Amino acid sequence: MPAGSSPKRERQYEHIKESAEDRGASAKRAKEIAARTVNKERARSGESKTASKTSTRDKKSAYERGGERSHSGSQGPTKDQLYEEAKKRNIDGRSTMNKQELRKALGR
Repeated sequence: MPAGSSPKRERQYEHIKESAEDRGASAKRAKEIAARTVNKERARSGESKTASKTSTRDKKSAYERGGERSHSGSQGPTKDQLYEEAKKRNIDGRSTMNKQELRKALGR
């Protein structure tokens, strides 16, 4: 935690760190998760001097986004993710489509 952090942020950091360790994360990884989470919350509330665009502009937490930004890799969303989106949009013939066909049907 940065020097001068509020007692609230210190408690938040400890709570997140302990939760991550309880879920099986190593001590080093738990500290990293806690620090990133607390720093993002500090940025959102205007407590930090600098902040990234995603820290301040995101309206939802990572949990609430549910992987919304997770398909930015080189190959994009998986076939299963495309299929689920096609299912939500009620696209006919989706069960026999391959990944490329699903992309085309979804307009990607």
